[in-house]
Parts: sequence; structure tokens; C-alpha cells
Amino acid sequence: MIITKTPFRMSFFGGGTDIEAYFKENKGSVISTTFDKYCYVNVRHLPRFFEYSTELTYSRTERVSDTEAIQHPAIRNAMRMLDMHEIRLTYEADLPARSGLGTSSSFAVGMLNAFYALKGRYADKKKLADEAIYLERVLCDEAGGWQDQIAAAYGGLNRINFNADGYEVLPIIINQERKKQLNDNLLMFFTGFTRFSSDIQKTNAKGRADGASELKEMLALVDAAEAVLVDRDKDLDDFGRLLDCTWKLKKKTGTAISNEGIDMLYKKGVDAGALGGKLLGAGGGGFLVFYVQPERRMAVEDAMEGLLKIPFRFEEGGTRVIHYSPEAYGPKGSD
Repeated sequence: MIITKTPFRMSFFGGGTDIEAYFKENKGSVISTTFDKYCYVNVRHLPRFFEYSTELTYSRTERVSDTEAIQHPAIRNAMRMLDMHEIRLTYEADLPARSGLGTSSSFAVGMLNAFYALKGRYADKKKLADEAIYLERVLCDEAGGWQDQIAAAYGGLNRINFNADGYEVLPIIINQERKKQLNDNLLMFFTGFTRFSSDIQKTNAKGRADGASELKEMLALVDAAEAVLVDRDKDLDDFGRLLDCTWKLKKKTGTAISNEGIDMLYKKGVDAGALGGKLLGAGGGGFLVFYVQPERRMAVEDAMEGLLKIPFRFEEGGTRVIHYSPEAYGPKGSD
């Protein structure tokens, strides 16, 4: 039996520039962090007592005897890709799917990590990120960028740069007290809306050419935000003000980024004292994060009354195997 634990991510700056069609031509860069909310993938070989050969439990349960009959596209394609057979897979998570935190990519990374471990093979972070990108963007043909898979695999607070040759992950070196202050100044709330990121991305892609100038400005904000984080002489509150800038720009890059309800919630947060914030993920719903000075924290929480506040701490580990019990297994007919 294998159990993997894979964090969710929070993207601050540069979202949209991690789309392959964009960064192959223009380069791209994002700043994101993982935090202490996780998905867990439990995988083992299914004992041969049942009339089915594969059992999958996520938001539904599937029991099939043919991999091609699996309804979940990521599981079906991952099993094909790694030649997996006769498995029982269970997925659990601390936060809901389709909520803007890269949940599907965290699942993809955690599942691949578990599959490799079940085969008795080690896969490093880059291999897991690369194969999760290939799984979601090529085999499953889902629209979206590359940052979620990379963040889930590597973990931590990073700047991820993209160009025609691929990507590089650069940890942001920041004083621990300053990092704690940043964490303490961020508030996250669940809006209650959920959606498929791929659907949002497809809708927004129709207007991406018109939003090219905004994406260039958003890319420039990555440098500014990194400078705020690493330079202790700079005012950390500028990070919040830059979040407000990037959110206003992001809303111009696609018609499905925001809606009247989200705009109203964001305005309430800013009116209550938040210096800035953004909707996490591709847009359309999920989680709102605000940067709030300590003296304004209570006022912002009161303004968000009725929404679920999600306490969190940054994490550094990325995906990992937290339980490993090797199994003796041979394909049918090998006995």
C-alpha cells in the first residue's frame, strides 16, 4: 500500500503567463506558494477476489474490469501511461475540488507519485511535474498552464520562470520573520462557487490576444513582487498593493475571470481595509485571498461574514510518500 500527500498551491503573480502558447513566444513567470492543505492518494493492488479488477473512489466510485472503461480521464490516462493494472485507488482532500487551488494538478502529481512507488520506482520532483503536465495538457487535452503541477511537485515559495526551452524553479529566499509576517497578513475565504478550471481557461483563451498587454504588465509585476519579498528595506505592505494591481489586470484578460458576486466580495474586503487581494486560480469562483494589515484583520473578517475563512500556513515539502508498504505483485498469468 502507498499513500502520498500533496499540497495545494496559492498563486500570487504571473498567472496566465504560464500558458504554453504564451510563454513559448513571450516568456513567462509566476510567484506561488504551497500551503498546509493537502490531497491524499492511497493506492494498492486490488486482491483478486472480485468480479472487477479496478476500484476507484474519489467524488464517486468506479468498479471496472477494463481500464478503457474508467470514466475519470486523468486516472484512465495515467494508468495507460504507466501500465498500471488491478489497483484500488482512493482520493481524499482537505479542500474541495474545482476551487482555484490547483486541486486537479495536485491529484495528478500525487497519483503519479503513488503509481511509481507502487512499482517500486523513485520519481524525482521534475519527473513528476513534467509527467503531470503531459498527463493533463496532452493526454487529457485540458486547457491551462504549467504552474500548478510544478508547484505541487516541488512545494515551497517559488518563482517559476518559463521560456521556449521549458521552465526553472527558483526558491524565493526570504527572512523567516518576514515570511511569517506575509503569511499572517494573508486571509483566505471560500466564496462557495466551484468550477472546472479547464472550462474557464477555454473561455478566457478566446480573449487572450486582446489581453496581451495586460499579461505583459502582470509579468512585470512578478519582478516587483519578488523585490518586495527579498528586500527587508522595502515595505512588505507593497505586496498587498501589487496584488490589487495584478487582480485588476487579470480581470481584463478574460470574460470568465470574475463576476458580479466576486466583484462585490472583493470590494467589501478592500472597503474594510484590505490593501489588495485576488481570486485564486483561473477565475470564476473558489477562494479569495486578501492582504490585510493586522489592525484591519477583524474588520475584513467581519466584512466577509457568511464566508468560510480558511486558516493556513505555508509549507515547503511538495508531494511525498507518507506510507510505503511494498507488495508482491505479478500480472495475471505470471504465477
